[in-house]
Parts: sequence; structure tokens; C-alpha cells
Amino acid sequence: MSFLYAKTGTRRSPAHPSPAAGRRPVHGVWWLALWLAVVGNLPLWQRIADIATQPAQRATLLLVMGGLVFGATAALLSLLAWPRVFRPLVTVLVLVSAFNTHFMWQYGVVIDPTMLANVAQTDAREVRDLLSLRLLGTVLLVAGPPLWWIWRRPVTWGRWLPQTGRNLLGGVSGLVVAVAVALAGYQGLASLMRNHKPLRYMINPLNSVYAATRLAADQLPRQVRALQPVGEDAQLGARYAQQPRPPLLVVVVGETARAQNWGLNGYARPNTPVLAQWQAKGLVNFPDVHSCGTNTQVSVPCIFSPLTREQGGDQTAEHQNLLDVLQRAGLAVLWLDNQSGCKGVCDRVPNASTRELKLPELCEGGECFDEAMLHGLDERIAALDPQRRARGVVLVLHQMGSHGPAYFKRTPAARKVFMPECTSNTLSECPPEQLLNAYDNTIAYTDHFLGQTLQWLQKQADQGTYDTGLLYFSDHGESLGEKGLYLHGVPYAFAPEQQTRVPMVTWLSAGLQQRSGVKADCLREQAAKPLSHDNVFHSVLGLMDVKTAVHDPALDLYAPCAGR
Repeated sequence: MSFLYAKTGTRRSPAHPSPAAGRRPVHGVWWLALWLAVVGNLPLWQRIADIATQPAQRATLLLVMGGLVFGATAALLSLLAWPRVFRPLVTVLVLVSAFNTHFMWQYGVVIDPTMLANVAQTDAREVRDLLSLRLLGTVLLVAGPPLWWIWRRPVTWGRWLPQTGRNLLGGVSGLVVAVAVALAGYQGLASLMRNHKPLRYMINPLNSVYAATRLAADQLPRQVRALQPVGEDAQLGARYAQQPRPPLLVVVVGETARAQNWGLNGYARPNTPVLAQWQAKGLVNFPDVHSCGTNTQVSVPCIFSPLTREQGGDQTAEHQNLLDVLQRAGLAVLWLDNQSGCKGVCDRVPNASTRELKLPELCEGGECFDEAMLHGLDERIAALDPQRRARGVVLVLHQMGSHGPAYFKRTPAARKVFMPECTSNTLSECPPEQLLNAYDNTIAYTDHFLGQTLQWLQKQADQGTYDTGLLYFSDHGESLGEKGLYLHGVPYAFAPEQQTRVPMVTWLSAGLQQRSGVKADCLREQAAKPLSHDNVFHSVLGLMDVKTAVHDPALDLYAPCAGR
């Protein structure tokens, strides 16, 4: 930023700017800190007001927390008060605070490192679904006044050494304010933060600064390191020696389907009628399954990781994954995506996206319904390496599923069972019954899509081309207004069950049951046992008869029935 001065009767040297030339940085720091603390944290103040039921307790907590946020924000802004960078950086922080305010208020989300990573992976389609007039209004109200105030008058900067001293003094002063207020109200503040830990991720804009710092410190060093190989001893089992037909397993990675609204789990609405019919043909439902994360960015890599969640499978990947092991063993692997990507899981195997398709009846506006993944599937498999294909195929279909907030966009008009439905992406504006209709329609469409996939697999089996099977599970669940929460992404430790409990089903053709020794009746006897995403890696290896030391039979959901 260049030196700027007000016009005067005499010309002054830039080394000695006039006090009247512009606003001192210290004025911008403290006034802006006050605005961000008060207006930029309205969702935080609303949440604290809801928690504290007694007026005196509420007032005390708001004052203590407000002083803490004000001091900490002033300290941060003081350290940023340098020519050429102050106003651009502050502009970013103000805009980030405004966007955070909207999403925290409208959807009940919090801003932590995993949420920020999820934001970084968001594609244009997802961004489009989040745009609304209310978002524009929030940004204008929260960010408009301070940005106008910051940019309307020039800032007068001193020499670098005195400026350094002023910045350090401002930073120390802000910290003194924060510490003094925190000590004065320590008892109430400590109890509040201990019992309501998500509040720490609602402090604007410090939550984004912390999340970005943690994300960079965690991911950047790992990106320069090669992934550690997994299952280097992987080889195909004895069943492949003289197999009459190769196996074909379809793994469907669902999106945002929650177990609570899954018809096969006893949900009141009949939104899985097709799968209910397939139960008579060997389909098995698992009612007690928990996810590895609460967003796609965490859950998808964790699902295919050799590590369980407790072992760090929900952290940034340092190891190769299930698809690498299957390919190393000699099988053909294909990932087909109708979402925002595979989050690195499919980087080393053949993969494709529905964005390449031009199907007017299934794809429009850059987005396809899930059925588009079944279009030309025979040709896609035929294009795989013939030697690998002759041994066996694992096909992964990554759904758009029930991705919100624009649930109404996930289902074709002819497949809308429950009406009227919510057609707004500002979910809190919708009547609860209409929001539920829109969401349940996505589950019903997933039921239809899985039914179409099962028909295709049954056809492959009837033709004697493959011994076929299907394994479906959702990557995480969804909140639909319970406790004021919408969508997903709440840190796992605090996440409600709606975001962590997910549906899972499996189906094996008669040929694959014979080949593996896994019978549907036996699986049904085991179905009520608690399962999680931790089971997927080992279950697929076991069902596909891939021999490797990393296969853990204790986590293989098919293992108790194999060979019976």
C-alpha cells in the first residue's frame, strides 16, 4: 500500500506525513475488532444466550466471552497492520466472517479444520446450491459497513521501526484485554467451554484462522511425501485357479443418507420399497452402522483406508488404500463418480466422471442423476484391462445421493413420491414436513437407483458373465433441523447420531454365494451386530478372496459366514 495524504496548502515529505492525512492503523484495528466481535459473532451470542437460562448468568457470559473475543481479535489485527497488506487481509477476514455467520446461523455448522477442508473440495455445483438472497443479505449487512469504513479513507503509516513497536504494543494490549477478561470470569467461562466444546469453533474470524493454520500444518508436509504402500503381499486366493466365471462386485458409496430415514430400518415411510422386494432375493440390511466422519472429505478416504478410525483412518491419508490393494492383487478396478470427486482414493486406478456424459434425460446444468452412472456400464467394463477383467472386477459408484441443501434437485420429477417438497436451499425457511418430503424423496430415488443396479447385476449373473454382488453404504448422515442443526460436518466428537449413523445393505448372487461360501441366511443372523466404515476395507478383501496380511477377519463382516 503506498503512502496517501490529504491535500494541504504545502507539500510535505512522505517521510513525515501529516496527522490529518489519513486514519492511523490503530483506529482501524480497534474499531474493526469491536465490529467483528459484536456483529461478526451473532450466531455465537445467540448460542450462548440459548445455553444460559438465567438472565444474570447470560449477561455475565456474554460480557466475558465478548471481551475475550474482542481482545483476541484486536491482537490478531494488530499483528497484520502493515502497509500494502493490512486492508487486503482484513477484507478477507471480514468477508470470511460474513460467510461464516450465514452458514453457522442458517445451518448450525461450525468452522473446524475438517469443515474448511470440505469447503476447499467444494465444486461449482455445490457452491451453486448454497447461493441465496439471504446469503447476499448477510454478507452485505455483516461485511458491508466495515469494508466501506476501511476503504473510504487512506491510512497513514509511519516508519517501519515505530510501526513495528506499535503493532507489538497493540498485539500485547489485545492479549492483556483477553486474558484479563478471561481471568475475571474464569469459572463461568471454563464451565461453558468444557460443557459446550463446539462453541470454540464459532468464534469469528479466529475459527477460520485456526482451521486454516491446522489444515496447512497437517496436509502440506504430507503432500510432499509418497503414500506408504499397503498389501504388498496381496495375491488372489485359490478360488481364482479354475473359476468358471470371474467375480464382479459393485461398491456403491452413498451420499448423506441417514439410517433414521431408511425404510429397511423400520422408518415409518415406505421409501425403500424396491430394496424391500430384493430382501426376498437375498438382500441383507444392516441396521446398526456408524460412519467414520461427518463429511465426504473425511469419510470417503477413511472408508477405503487400511486404518480404522481409532488408528487414524479419519486423518489425512498417509497410506495407499483398498483400491490399490485390489489392483495390486491383479483385479480390474474402476471408480465412477457422480459427485465432487473421489478425494484422492481413485487417483491410481481407472476412473471416470458423469460430467463427461451428455444425456438430456438424466443430465442437465452440469449435474446428472445417479442413474446416469449405469449408462454404458457394459462398455466401460469392457474397456478395462482384459487380463485383469478376466480375473475379476470391483466397480465403485459414487452417488450424488441425498446431497443438500438443494435436496429437491437430487430426484427426477417422475420420482418424487412425497409432496409438497421444500424447494429452497435456506432450509430453516421450509416447513419441516416439506423439508422431510424433499429428503425422503432422495432416499426413495436411491432405492430406485440401487434397484436398477441390482437388476443389472442379476442380468450379468443370469447370462453367466460374472458372479455378482453389491455392497452399499452411505458416507455420512444428515441433520434436518434437529437441535437447530442442518446438513452435516459437525466435529465427530460432538456430532448427533443423525450425522453418524448410516444405512448399509449387501446382496450376493447365487454364484457369488456358492463361490465365497457366504449365504444370505447366515448374513441375516449376523446383521444386527454393530458395524462401521472400519469393516469395509476388510470385508471387500475377504469377499473378493484377496490374500494379504493386512486383511483382518475380525473386521470382515462376511467372515463369520464364509465357508459355512
